[in-house]
Order: sequence, then C-alpha cells, then structure tokens
Amino acid sequence: MAWIPGGEFSMGAHDPPDMDDVGMKATLDSRPVHRVYVDGFFMDKTDVTNAEFAKFVKATGYVTVAERKPRAEDYPGAPPENLVAGSVVFAPPDHPVSLDNYFQWWTYVPGANWRHPLGPKSTIVGKDNYPVVHVAYEDAVAYAKWAGKRLPTEAEWEFAARGGLAGKPFVWGDDFRPHGQWMANTHQGHFPDKDAGSDGYTGIAPVAKFPANGYGLYDMAGNVWQWTTDWYRPDYYKQLVAAGGVARNPQGPDSAYDPAEPGHAKKTQRGGSFLCTDQYCSRYMVGTRGKGDIDTGTNHLGFRCVMTLSQWNAENGKPAASSGGDQ
Repeated sequence: MAWIPGGEFSMGAHDPPDMDDVGMKATLDSRPVHRVYVDGFFMDKTDVTNAEFAKFVKATGYVTVAERKPRAEDYPGAPPENLVAGSVVFAPPDHPVSLDNYFQWWTYVPGANWRHPLGPKSTIVGKDNYPVVHVAYEDAVAYAKWAGKRLPTEAEWEFAARGGLAGKPFVWGDDFRPHGQWMANTHQGHFPDKDAGSDGYTGIAPVAKFPANGYGLYDMAGNVWQWTTDWYRPDYYKQLVAAGGVARNPQGPDSAYDPAEPGHAKKTQRGGSFLCTDQYCSRYMVGTRGKGDIDTGTNHLGFRCVMTLSQWNAENGKPAASSGGDQ
C-alpha cells in the first residue's frame, strides 16, 4: 500500500479547452468543482488482482454475485429462462455502429464471472497479475473486509488519483501523451469495433504496466473502473457547494438516484477503463465520474482498497508517519 497524505483539494472536473459533445470529456455530474478535505490514509498501489482475489475465495469459500443464479423476486417479470448466473461483457461489433445504443457492444453472458471474464470458455490461467473483474459492489466489500481494509470514498479516491498535482486534467499532468508516451491503458482505433492496441494492449492489461502517479499508485486512469463507497447522485456536488465551506471527509449522499434509471441503486465508479476514448467516453480524465448498479459487474470493472492510519498501526504494531498537503 502507499501512504496518501491527505489534505485539501479542488474536487471535480472543469471543461477542457476543446470541450465538445463528443467524448463526454467533463460530464455535468462532475461539476461544480468544490473544495474538499480528506484525512490521510493508505491505498493499494494496484487494483486487486486475480491472484489476490483467488486467495480470498480459497480462504472463505466466497461466491460472487455473477456466480449465483439471480433470484426471481429481485427481477420481477423476468422470464425464468433468463435467470441464469452470468455477467455483462463487452463484445465489439464486427462493423462500425452508431454510438447512440450501447446494447450494440454490451451483452449479458451466461457463465461470465471473475474466473471466466469473457464467458464460460474463457479463463484467467496465466493472468494472476491482471485486475479481477466481474465484481459486484458487495463482492468488493467482502474482499476488503476479509483483507482488513475497506473501499475508498469518492473523495479519497480522487485525492489519491491526483497524486499531489492540482487542477490537472490527467492523473499525470496536462498532456494526454507527454513526449509521445502512453500513460494509461485506453482505447485506440475506432470505437467500439476496433481497438488498435497502440498503447501495447487490446483489452485489459496486467496491473502496473504504465507509470505510477505522484503517490506511487498505478492505473488510476484507464484499464478498469474502480468502485467507491459513495452512492451515485448527479447533483451531489451541487449539494456540497450549497452547504458552503470545505467539505471534510465527505461520505457521499444518503441514497442513490440516477434520473436515467430511477429505480436502480448505483454507486459511483472512478478512473475509466480500457474502453475509454475521446470518441465516446473520455473519463480517464481525473475529475470525471462513472456509475454502476451495485449488483452488476463487467469485464472492465475492478476495485482497490484503502486502510486508515489507525488500522495500519494496529496491523503493523508501529505508528506510521503522517502529514497533510494541499492541491
């Protein structure tokens, strides 16, 4: 884990100079930018890997949501033949398509889960160092509890992702490719039908293959989205600004609300993934936000954990140094 010193920072995303309707560069729910303070904490340097999650499953016998048959009472009206264990998988179409219907590249695949990320015939053999995916929110919480940790709040996640930099659009600074270097695993080519793999990877990559940020954290942009503990509401930042002052250790709203799907309980996700591109979704930008149903995982969604200073001291038997900073 890496020590994140805590402090005060400006949270959220401004419109970049080339803002347009393509790429959702700074989504409306990531504004207004507001001042936040977070206490220091420790954070996993990488997303939880397949190998780490396998140790948890072996020790506890845990069965993920994607491996359980959906209950009829949770999905009223669903045909019985549709109540099959599985998960949502990105499947690129074989030709260019309009970007107004994401069902053209997302599909529910029976038998897809963390062990079989693309479906029952796929495997994670030889991929111990890849991020574990197809984890629903409760799966991530269960792992974190077993590991003596917890999931980060959205504010903690963004403070850590910024790595000590202030007001930058990317985890690493101002330019998407400084000196021509790829800094994150994102989508190149033509979305969604062709990933050119110019950054070295088509699809998901092993952890820590791109440079760490200023706090020593890897893959805080791209590769896989990451769960946070905050319920999702598009107007939450407006609520914090209306309250006035600096929000101290905000824990998110009391309940979820997504006007696009009012009946769905969603948590905020951060960081973007290997599917992010300025052609459709450029949420590898550090202040932007994602969201997801708490009972749903995908093959581009993972997580990492945090630990408080007191937890660290209890685990290690000695005090850790702490200091604060401003961004």
